[in-house]
Amino acid sequence: MKPTDNLMDQHRVYKLVLTGGPCGGKTTGQTRLCTFFENLGWKVYRVPETASVLLSGGIKFNDLTPDELLHNANEKLEITSFKDGVPVHSVDLNAKCPRCLAAEVNKKRHDAYNFQVNLLKTMIQIENTYFELAKSCRRNCLIICDRGVMDASAYIDTDKWERMKNANGWNEIEMRDNRYNQIVHMVSAANGAEEFYSTEDHSCRSEGVDLARELDYKSAAAWIGHPYFDVIDNSTDFDAKVNRMIECVCQKLSIDTGDRLLRTSRKLKFLVSGPLSDIQFPSFQDFNVVHHYLQTSGQRVQTRLRKRGQNGHWSYIHTTRRPHVHGQSIEVKTQLTQRDYLNMLAQKDDAHFTIFKKRRCFLVNNQYFQLDIYQEPSHPRCRGLMLLETYTSLEGDYLKRSLPKFLNIVKEVTGEPSYSMYNLSLKEDWNNTKKFCYSLHDLIIDDGQKHPANMKMLVNGKA
Repeated sequence: MKPTDNLMDQHRVYKLVLTGGPCGGKTTGQTRLCTFFENLGWKVYRVPETASVLLSGGIKFNDLTPDELLHNANEKLEITSFKDGVPVHSVDLNAKCPRCLAAEVNKKRHDAYNFQVNLLKTMIQIENTYFELAKSCRRNCLIICDRGVMDASAYIDTDKWERMKNANGWNEIEMRDNRYNQIVHMVSAANGAEEFYSTEDHSCRSEGVDLARELDYKSAAAWIGHPYFDVIDNSTDFDAKVNRMIECVCQKLSIDTGDRLLRTSRKLKFLVSGPLSDIQFPSFQDFNVVHHYLQTSGQRVQTRLRKRGQNGHWSYIHTTRRPHVHGQSIEVKTQLTQRDYLNMLAQKDDAHFTIFKKRRCFLVNNQYFQLDIYQEPSHPRCRGLMLLETYTSLEGDYLKRSLPKFLNIVKEVTGEPSYSMYNLSLKEDWNNTKKFCYSLHDLIIDDGQKHPANMKMLVNGKA
């Protein structure tokens, strides 16, 4: 058995977060996704939304919110008298004085903060229970989490979120990247399908359209930086929206759905030229990314390791790419521990440079983008190279309008072998190597040599 083959033989446990703004289709989508995978023979666990469980048990979040109390306290401060700079305590037992209101505000703030901490701890424990059950299951297992731990950051101030992480020893690489395999954000109907937005069928939902849009953006922004983050917008009718959601999960799992789902979403890659200005970007997350290609048994199979992290915290992924009988390239991704990653580094292919990148992740127009900025040390062909990637079902003018206007996009390079990371990492000159990969399939064979049907060479970053 080859060193990497045992990864393919293990039963699969796939941890998916289904998140989104109010009235985005999570409930229906979760049910349809569950049925689809059960029909494939998978065991499916559904982790309930922790906030809904607690709120449906009698907790009223408004009771924990100090905003109205603070407003009343401020009004009292405007009309009360002061002594030595301190508001005078009221003797009227029928009216709360500013000092009493201020004390109650502080208590409410403390209660709200503690509720969020306990909500998150409860969520983690509930999820861990399902994760452990899935490990002992003999079948492939899909775990659908109705929201995940990072969603909590969308509902509290940044300073409180940082305080919460520090107090509990949490970091976002572990909470966001290592904890879940994929995040799918279902965009609220309040953003693009307003006529379908409703709060009638949800006992815990009372948001108006404007607030729903704001919460939708915040819940999406909370997951910026996850390596496998998909945004399902309202560009199609609802049935097609749910199919697109199921499709994007199947794509990440390399499950061939045949004609059961309409394939609309595809990965696109664009060449970008500098300079870049951080000020022009919306909210973003930067990561350090390191790729190593591994030795394989054949030229038509590619395997690589990826280390990705921030501030000394890392996630590790093993990827195998191989051709499919129907002409599709299939990728199988496996999350690794640091120990497994270090052990597998012994299989590094010396024909390839290690690839170093800065990866910038951000949202524009409900579209999730990753900008890879190649860094030294690297082959001269990679110097100054920047590639923008996204998954989308948009085409034509709709696609053009969705792209970031603040970036200088030179051209689309999807599928061009000159911009393949496998080829960019080759140590040998492309004109003098037999290792150049034109495609995992559809090669032209002539006199024992491999040639592309149409291929533009990239030399020193120029086509």
